[in-house]
Formats: sequence, C-alpha cells, structure tokens
Amino acid sequence: MTEKDLEIYRELQEHLDGMPVGFPAAESGADLKVLKHLFSPKEAEIAIKLNFMPDPLKKIFRRVKKSGITIEELEKKLDEMFQKGLINYGKSGEEKYYAAAPLIIGMFEYQLNRLTKEFILDFEQYCEEAFWQQEFNRTKIPQLRTIPIEQSITPEQNISTYDDLRNMIENIGEPIGVQECICRQVTDLLGHPCKKTDIRELCFSFRTAALIYNEKGLNRLISKDEALEILRKVEEIGLVIQPGNSQRPMVICCCCGCCCEVLNNQKRFETPAQFFATNYYAEVDADLCVGCGVCEDRCNMDAIEVIDDKSEINLERCIGCGVCVPTCPQDAISLKKKEEETVPPINTAATYMAIMDKKAELARMEKS
Repeated sequence: MTEKDLEIYRELQEHLDGMPVGFPAAESGADLKVLKHLFSPKEAEIAIKLNFMPDPLKKIFRRVKKSGITIEELEKKLDEMFQKGLINYGKSGEEKYYAAAPLIIGMFEYQLNRLTKEFILDFEQYCEEAFWQQEFNRTKIPQLRTIPIEQSITPEQNISTYDDLRNMIENIGEPIGVQECICRQVTDLLGHPCKKTDIRELCFSFRTAALIYNEKGLNRLISKDEALEILRKVEEIGLVIQPGNSQRPMVICCCCGCCCEVLNNQKRFETPAQFFATNYYAEVDADLCVGCGVCEDRCNMDAIEVIDDKSEINLERCIGCGVCVPTCPQDAISLKKKEEETVPPINTAATYMAIMDKKAELARMEKS
C-alpha cells in the first residue's frame, strides 16, 4: 500500500467513523486492511464524499467535480460501488440517490456470495479488536432486537405488536425477500459449518431492502405464507429471531450462537444481555424441572446451566428469545415479560438517529 493510498483509506476510516454506526481505528491496522479489501483507492475517494443520509447524484457531483470526473463517470462508478456492496442506493422517479453504508448492518452483509477467506480473517480481527466493544456496544442501542419465538408465548400473555412475529409478517409490507445467511457463509468458508442447521436461506428483507437485495441478485421474493413457513422451521431448529430494532424493520435475522456475528461475539462478554433490546426473560419452575438438559443444549447464549439436577438461568446472559420454552418435556420453563418495556424506535431512520444522539451525549460526558 503506497503512502498516498494509506492516507486515502485513513481518511475514509475517519469519515465512516462519524456515521451513526462508526468505524473506529484499530491499533494493528486491521481497519485499513478491511477497507482495502472492499474499496479501490478511487472508490475510497468517492465514498469519502457520501453522507449517511442519501443525496442525489447531482449534489454528490458538486463535491467531486474538481477531481475532473464527469457526472456520467461518477454515476457509473457509484452504480458499480452499489453492486459491489460498498454503499447504499435508492431511486425516486428518475433521480438516483446514494449514501454511505455502515460496516454492520451494511457492507459486511452486502458481501454475500463475494466472501474470501482473506477478507473474513481480517474482518474478524478488526471486529474483535475494535468494532464490537468500541462501537457496536457503545450506546447499548442495538441495530437488531430480540423477539420471542411464537411457540414460547401463551394466549394469556399480553404481547405488543412489535414483539409478535406473525403480526409483524402480516403487516410489515411487501415485497418480502429471503436470502442466504452471510454469517453461515463465513463459517462454511472457514470449514466449521453451523451446528444447528443445514438450511442457509434464513435471512429476510422487506420493502426497499428486499428490492435492493433482489436487484443485486442476492435474494428471492416470497409470499407471506412462505415466510411464515420458513419461520416455523426456524422455531423448530431453535434459532433466535432478530428483526431490525424498529417497529417496522427492514430485515429479520434468524441466528445461532455458533455462526451469528452478533450472538457469537456478544457471548464473549460476561454480561451480554445488557447489549440486547428485548422485553422478555426465561424463568424455570424448580418444582417441575428434572434437569434433563434439553434447554441447556438449545440455548444460543450459554445462559442455562444444569446444576444439582435443576436448570438455572443466568439473567445477565438470557435475551428472552424463548427458544428454550417449547421443547421442555416438563413444561418447566416459561417466558416472563419485563416490568419495564423497551419500545423500539418507529422506523430504521429513527433507530440510527437515536444511536447518533446517544453517541453525542456520551462524547459530551467524556469531555466534561
């Protein structure tokens, strides 16, 4: 990497770090390695001119025209960058809009079917060294939230619409797309595939997100009935259902503790539950429990341990997914609703604004 290229990638890293979900520097230089995998120097120069909120092509051109590029060349390059999964894109009528994409959820997920082992290793090093602790967990406002699987909720429970999976699918809006899980592509490529399932089409996208993935050839569009059937299988397998952290999410991920970048990395911390948006927790009836260990095996967060022939739940690790509930042969586990309910932001934009506001608040506290 030349000195000039190094400066460009560093400028891009600093630019991306100013986004709601930032891109902090890593002491080892793994941050620049990740960017080099993704962006050419020319693409990095253009990406530096993009904001988190979409801007029309003509507005972006005014920022870069001093470089000598024509608006036609810029449009072609931005379209190529979108196809490579480097930026976000939208269209209103005939006008195109482009925006910077975060690393997660964004550039990483857009590398579906484009992964290399070299990129994965540098990406994993960067995330472990800098991203998870310094950025992803900083505000404790996650990009995903955890909702209970349908089989874990009884008819008597008063469940909010944004925690009700079936209601969500019925009202989330179309089109609905399903695509392969990027996290399981990673573990397949590294030679230690998912321990929970051989199914790979387990990630959902909705509305604009579904159209974007479809334009890239990364998903297939499905009906509500097919989506609900896939989710029924997800519940049987024992996966955690994580929609985007809003009342009208753009995505739903179906996650396991062995592959999911979020679950797998959060499990490394002693008290990971604090980093999840969830309104439930699991509780064991000790009088009914016989310590069979089924719940311990099902748990994706290592939150359950059989001690003296009784299952015990560590509430600092339990994320209220409900995976442990329906398979208990003694009906000894149930989900309980937290006293204080966490209401998700109204939409995805509001989620990112909440993250940005919290980061600004934390920055002020650090200076004072």
